[in-house]
Amino acid sequence: MSSEEQKGSSPNSEPVPTQPENPPAKAEGAPSASGETHVSHEQTTDAHHDSHYYDGYTYDDPYSQVDHKPSTPTAVVAPVVPTSSAGGSGSPPPAAKIDPEDEEDDGMLRMSFMEHLEELRSRLIKTLSGVAVAFFLSMIFANEIWKLISDPAADALRRLGYPPTLKQLSPTDAFTVIWMKVPLLVAIFLSSPWILYQVWSFIAPGLYKKERNFAAPFILCTAGLFILGGLFAYFVAFRFGLEFLLGMGKDINVEPAINLVDYFDLFVNVTLGIGLVFEMPVIVFFLTFLRITTAKFLLENSRYAILIIVILAAVVTPTPDIFNLMIFSVPMVFLYFVGVFASYLLELRRTDQSFPWASVLVIVLALAAVVGGMVFFAVTRYAYKLVPAWPFMIR
Repeated sequence: MSSEEQKGSSPNSEPVPTQPENPPAKAEGAPSASGETHVSHEQTTDAHHDSHYYDGYTYDDPYSQVDHKPSTPTAVVAPVVPTSSAGGSGSPPPAAKIDPEDEEDDGMLRMSFMEHLEELRSRLIKTLSGVAVAFFLSMIFANEIWKLISDPAADALRRLGYPPTLKQLSPTDAFTVIWMKVPLLVAIFLSSPWILYQVWSFIAPGLYKKERNFAAPFILCTAGLFILGGLFAYFVAFRFGLEFLLGMGKDINVEPAINLVDYFDLFVNVTLGIGLVFEMPVIVFFLTFLRITTAKFLLENSRYAILIIVILAAVVTPTPDIFNLMIFSVPMVFLYFVGVFASYLLELRRTDQSFPWASVLVIVLALAAVVGGMVFFAVTRYAYKLVPAWPFMIR
C-alpha cells in the first residue's frame, strides 16, 4: 500500500468529496449532502416560479436573468367532464340555437331619426314620380276618358228626354276639368298599387319577417278593393243616383242644365268615397291582425256596425231616398262580413286549424248555378237582355 493510500485511509483525515461525471438532476435551490447550495442558472417558467424560496443566504430571482430564451408555448387542455350513461347531470345542457330570423329582427329598428326622414323623403319622391308617370299617360287619352266619365250624365239625360250635353260656364272649365282634373283622378287609381307599395316599403323595416310576408296580399287586396269601389260607383251607384236626381223636376217644368265642373265634382266625391269605403275588409282584417279585436267580437256586435255603415252611406250617397241608400249600404255591409270572414281565417291559422274550403266551394258553385239558371230563364222566356249598367237586365 502506498503512502498516499495510507494517508487517505487514516481516521484523522477528512473525506474529499468527489463529483461524478454526470451528476443526477437536483431541484433548484435544494442543498446537497455536503450542505452546499446549488443555484440553477437555467431559464425558468411560471411553473417553476412557485418552487423558489428564500433560504437566508441566496435568492433565485427568475426575472434577474439577462439572456431570455423564448419559451415553448404549451397547450392548455380543458378538463374532460365525464358523461353519465344514465342521462345524469354530468353532461352540460346543449346550447340553444339562435334563430336566423331573430338575429335579423334584432336589428330591424337600428335606423336613426335622420335615416327615417331620409327614407320618408325617398318614398315620397318615388310615390310622386309614379303618380306623375300615370298622369302624363292619362293626358294622352284625356278626351276618351272624359267621354267615359260623361256617359252616365248623357245616358240619364237621354232617357229623360233632354239633350245629352253638359254646359260650360267659364272659358277655362273644359281645360281645367278635362286636361287637369280627369288625368289626375285616373292617375290616382292607376298608381294606387305603386302608392301602396311605397307605403308598405316604408313601414316594412319595423315589422317582423313573418309580417313582411303580408306585403303582396296587402297591396293586391287594398288596391283591388279601391279600384273595385271605383268601378261600382261608376257602373251602379252614380248612374242610378244621377238619373233619379235629374228626373225630380221633369213634371214641374224644370229642365236640367248641368255644369261640367259641378258634375265632375260630384263624380269625384262619389267615386273616391265608395273606393275608400271598399277598404273596409282590409281595415277589419288588420284590426284582428294587431289583436285589437276578434272575429267573434265583430260578429256579436255586427248590429252596431250595420248602423254605422247605414249612417256613413247616408252621408256618401247623393240622394236622400231609401233606394239609393240601399245601393250604397248593402255592398258596405257585405264587405264588412267579408272582413269578418278574413279575420276568422287569420285566427284559424294562428291555432293551426284548417277551413273546409271544399264544402264552401260546392255551396258557392251551387248558388252560382241557381243564379245563372234564373238569368237564362229570364232572357229566354221573358225577353230580357243584359246591359253593362245597372240593373244589368232590361226588358
